[in-house]
Amino acid sequence: MENQKRVKAFAEEYGPENIIVVVGAAEGESAGLAAETVSAGDPTFAGPLAGVSLGLACYHICEPVIKEEVDPDVYDEQISMMEMVLDVDDICNEMETIRNEYCQFL
Repeated sequence: MENQKRVKAFAEEYGPENIIVVVGAAEGESAGLAAETVSAGDPTFAGPLAGVSLGLACYHICEPVIKEEVDPDVYDEQISMMEMVLDVDDICNEMETIRNEYCQFL
């Protein structure tokens, strides 16, 4: 709930067109839920983004477009070990589906 509150405040302060959310969930379904929450609103109607459609662009840290932006040494040290055990294709497919459906600012 606290993360939803922060994301909403950043979108209000900087404008949703200037915000990109990067998630690191271990499964496609949970990554998709996080992406849906910051783009279409909280589907559980439990948090500050309930009924609030921010339309934010949301990516997973393992998606190539984000991975290319991270220093390779930092990525290797912080993420590459997890990347080996994740179903990266499933995560990328889920994130793309959510972006195509809900994101207004790509």
